[in-house]
Amino acid sequence: MPPTTLSGVLMTDDIRLAFAHPSERAEATADTPRDRISLRDYVVEVEIGAFQLERGTLQRVRFNVVVEVAPQTGDIDDDVDRILSYDRLTEAIGTELHAERINLLETLAARVAERILHEPQALRVFVRIEKLDRGPFSLGVEIVRAKGELARSGQDHVQAPHPRIVFLSNAAIGSDRLSVWIDGLAASGVPLVLCVGAPDTPAPQTRIALAQRRIDLLAIEQNAWVLAGRDKRCMVVGTRTELDWAMKNGQICVWAPSKIVLDAVDGPSASPRDALALVAWFAQSLQACELLVIGAAAPVATVATRAIGLGDPV
Repeated sequence: MPPTTLSGVLMTDDIRLAFAHPSERAEATADTPRDRISLRDYVVEVEIGAFQLERGTLQRVRFNVVVEVAPQTGDIDDDVDRILSYDRLTEAIGTELHAERINLLETLAARVAERILHEPQALRVFVRIEKLDRGPFSLGVEIVRAKGELARSGQDHVQAPHPRIVFLSNAAIGSDRLSVWIDGLAASGVPLVLCVGAPDTPAPQTRIALAQRRIDLLAIEQNAWVLAGRDKRCMVVGTRTELDWAMKNGQICVWAPSKIVLDAVDGPSASPRDALALVAWFAQSLQACELLVIGAAAPVATVATRAIGLGDPV
């Protein structure tokens, strides 16, 4: 066979495998034969995507997952507890979809793969995810991960510390006692997250609800930067990853709410204009040990809540 023909055959085979089911890719790339389990054509409806037109709407997403598993060392005795159950695959998908709103299929695939690889029997996993409603075609990604190959890619908040959430009124932000309050709160050793509402200056107004929500959230973030500018110990953070790192490393945070609020699967019912209700939701989502309000009345909250006046110690 001429080299060009051989090259063409090899290229054709590579292309075939590129679009083949993950089970074929697993078989073609395995060094030794392995046992596998698979989840085929599992379709869920979810809000996902980085584009604005993908927010606030559900779209169908299809999962195909193949897991190479360690061989059983003895008779399984028809006992489901001795195998990697198919339910663990769908649970891994569901857990990651409900953890937070995700923009990228690549992120979701990596998190699902890592979660599956936590299972003792799992050795290598192939994950293919496709969007089915973006046109007369499917758009997707496919990844392969092996046990021990990569650190956890997902957002695992189970071990995150329980912070103290402190809401500062605008009067408190401008108070000469601000640094004194922060000194006292920081001295407790409990992770500290500061929250604010919008500044007293009115925000721009629009008749479009989604646009107004973003404007109101950005107004809060502007005020967060005002607070950070008053005390250099304060760092404005907007993602859960940044928050987790800061809380574990003793960094005082000021919450910029846009990303966490907009990406939340079960987002707050409170409007950004009701800053205290929004902060109460945030405190609950972080499993805060306390919500402290300085210079305003305490909101109704599911975490321990107290309020102090502008002249009171913390």
